[in-house]
Amino acid sequence: MSEAALLKEKTPLVGAAFVTGAAQWSQLPEVGPMEIAFAGRSNAGKSSAINALAQRTRLAFASRTPGRTQQINFFVLRNGAYIVDLPGYGYAAVARQTKNEWQDFLWRYVTERHTLTALVLLSDIRRGLTDLDYPVLDIFMASGRPVLLLATKADKLSNQEQKTAMRALEKTLDNMYQERSRLVRPVLFSALKKTGIAQANQIIYDWMNH
Repeated sequence: MSEAALLKEKTPLVGAAFVTGAAQWSQLPEVGPMEIAFAGRSNAGKSSAINALAQRTRLAFASRTPGRTQQINFFVLRNGAYIVDLPGYGYAAVARQTKNEWQDFLWRYVTERHTLTALVLLSDIRRGLTDLDYPVLDIFMASGRPVLLLATKADKLSNQEQKTAMRALEKTLDNMYQERSRLVRPVLFSALKKTGIAQANQIIYDWMNH
């Protein structure tokens, strides 16, 4: 399929290629193209979501032990922008010092990286947003940057349970953030069933062509 056809289908992650991994600030690529980061709790389905959007099986790798991935991974897209796979946060089965070091690095990236223009935040629909997700949302909405909130693993729930969970998620966003909640686009998502793929692609495509 030609690049023109891919762009017409609005699949911005198709053709993504790994560039580099950074375990510390000095290893980050030079500031330049726009960056869209994927973040979420460990085991929220981040790697599966990236792979599904990229139409690949092993572009992003999920560690067998959640919380073990300790670097920020950069993937270049066809238009030169970067997709950035952030380490999962909130998993305790690693040494406290090690966990603190890479989560400090993650937080610095989210708050100080000027080319980070948008965020895809993944949250297991069965859990909803957690206390570890709110600080990430807070910093993004405070700066006016948009967030795509993927409510992952929707295939684990019935249709009615999905509707109930999404209503609860939208109500939480409205209650917590009021007018700022317009910056967050919640999308029901399942990498397994391909639920929400088209919506997520459209939003990311719009970000890149805004």
